[in-house]
Amino acid sequence: MNLAFRMAMAADDGKPRLPGSLEVNRRLSQWLTIRADGKVEVRSGKVEIGQGILTALAQIVACELQVRFERIVMVGASTAASPDEAVTSGSLSVQESGSALRHAAAEARCLLIAEAARRSGFDAARIACDDGEFRVDGRAIGLNYWAFADAGLLEREATGKVAPLPSAALAVVGASVPRIDLPDKVFGLPRFVHDLELPGMLHAAILRPPSPAARLVGLDDSRARAIEGCERVLRDGSFVGVLAASGAAARRALEALRGAARWEEAATLPDAAALGAWLKQQPVETKLVDARSAAQPGAQPTAASRTVRAAFTRPYLAHASLGPACALACWSGAGAAARVEVWTHSQGIYNLRADLALATGLPAERIVVHHVEGAGCYGHNGADDVAWDAVLMARAEPGRPVRVLWSRADELAWSPFGPPMLVQLEADLDAEGRVLAWRHDVWSNGHGTRPGRAKTPALLAAWHLEQPHERLVAVNAALAAGGGSERNAVPGYEFASWQVHNHRLLTMPIRTSALRSLGAFANVFAVESFVDDLAREAGRDPLDWRLDYLRDPRARAVLEKVAQMSGWRGLRRSDGIGYGMAYARYKNTGAYCAVVAEIEAGTQIRARRLWIAVDVGRVINPDGIANQTEGGAIQATSWALKEAVTFDRTRITSDAWETYPILRFSEVPQVTVEIISDPDAPSLGAGESAHGPVAGALGNAVRDALGVRVRDLPLTPEQIAAAA
Repeated sequence: MNLAFRMAMAADDGKPRLPGSLEVNRRLSQWLTIRADGKVEVRSGKVEIGQGILTALAQIVACELQVRFERIVMVGASTAASPDEAVTSGSLSVQESGSALRHAAAEARCLLIAEAARRSGFDAARIACDDGEFRVDGRAIGLNYWAFADAGLLEREATGKVAPLPSAALAVVGASVPRIDLPDKVFGLPRFVHDLELPGMLHAAILRPPSPAARLVGLDDSRARAIEGCERVLRDGSFVGVLAASGAAARRALEALRGAARWEEAATLPDAAALGAWLKQQPVETKLVDARSAAQPGAQPTAASRTVRAAFTRPYLAHASLGPACALACWSGAGAAARVEVWTHSQGIYNLRADLALATGLPAERIVVHHVEGAGCYGHNGADDVAWDAVLMARAEPGRPVRVLWSRADELAWSPFGPPMLVQLEADLDAEGRVLAWRHDVWSNGHGTRPGRAKTPALLAAWHLEQPHERLVAVNAALAAGGGSERNAVPGYEFASWQVHNHRLLTMPIRTSALRSLGAFANVFAVESFVDDLAREAGRDPLDWRLDYLRDPRARAVLEKVAQMSGWRGLRRSDGIGYGMAYARYKNTGAYCAVVAEIEAGTQIRARRLWIAVDVGRVINPDGIANQTEGGAIQATSWALKEAVTFDRTRITSDAWETYPILRFSEVPQVTVEIISDPDAPSLGAGESAHGPVAGALGNAVRDALGVRVRDLPLTPEQIAAAA
């Protein structure tokens, strides 16, 4: 279930509204445990996926409890003990979990002080805390947090009546502290789900169909079963898996199965060379996203001098995680005693549990899902699918853990993709080139088929069984929860009037779901390319044009900062070198970001430098903000310059690095990030704020260097030639 929806529903229960996801996880002991050994255990439902969130959350708790950062122990998320915070997505972890933990810790601190006052006889207002030690007038009173470890003080619901400490008192928040997850990664210590080895573990490999619409019509598994180490071949409809004593044996048996399988295939995929046209030809659900009218009663509207139109597209995009998906599962018992335990790098352990319950028929309370870090991914990749693979295979061998590791081809061809998008823009202009009216239309599949949100499991193998579950078409989140394909389609500029429509496809020949920044990447690319052309036609500097249409001082500040960082006013052009600018506020409610890009146009477009200014409000860890911004910028550069899923009318063809190229280390641009901090403003997520502005800045830089407006991503030589 979507956390924002649950929080909205919870607001009507008569209880006071609590901050963040404390609203739907109200018991303090869900979040915090004071231990007798001088440590504080912290549980969050948000998971570490390489973004450093556990470090930031630890900083928040350390500050509010007034203890050293080293005393905080972050406990991995598990449905057995962690609060249910739905999915780690949307750059919302600090906003949802951080605010919950800040207020939970503040209330815990007051409860601990009240208990110290009761035991010592001092007035609570006189008691201060120094790294867990209670003091009065600077002198220790012989009591500390750890003495109350077994007092049950946190076995109660939060009241929301305790104000957190003021920003000036938060010494650790706002400082760069070392990431707690990095030492294991730097020194190659076991940390990932891929590293897990459980006693008696079996290895499984799954035979995938050759194409999305393929159906298994024949299988001779005799050669596979004869492979040394092969223990079982499991077939259920078009789902086929092999269990073996080792990963190598499982792979050998899989290859034997592949050669012995007969499939019936159908040409159901769109024409990859005409995706924009295909999108407009599909049945859609059309919704008015937002509208503003400048019409005043009795006023004569200003007549438009002309109307400017343009259309922009992006292709299907893959998550392309460096390590393929992996999961472990152990099924135990039978009938009413059946239980299953899962180890996964899913970004939504409770949502996954809900779909596993649908798929297995087990009650949710008999399914435990543990999060273990995996290969970096922001969005709905194959982590949930591989967990269901593991459960299916483990059910065939009760009592023995089963490990499933996807292949590279599985990862690139079978994980959900970010959907293709067509964005059509129109602007009515007056005689001076000013915008009178703006129209924005988006055609796209939905951006959400994550587990836990529908009546049927959103798990790949569930559709391949002899009795398949219904396969639902992707949907979009409500705009109030960030939206999907319409994300950042509502203008971030102060136009007099606008209309924004979203056309969600009701067909889905290729599975789509959430990919980092969702529709914001394409919408911001389109908008920022379009307004750059409007500025050029009006003879205006693109910076001045944007500032004219922005009233929000924080929006203006990031633009002015990035202009100062890059020396925008004094940039000197030279042959083959181009500069571009772009701006957006992520989701129109999140972080502000402005980018200037420098590109070199040779046989390929090469991004040389990116200057980025971001405003995320109250900064928890500056180094973490910079890292997330840099990482997002590099990923967006790869999307904008290189990436596109390829396919013929039957099969996905980009199932290897050779056919799905991503940005190489030698091609990474120099990235400079400046953070505008406001310690008294709410914290805003940084992870996805740079994607759209980077794409827009790169497109504008190509236009600056070559005089060609490329409206179809990626910005490859072929697309440039087609646009010339």
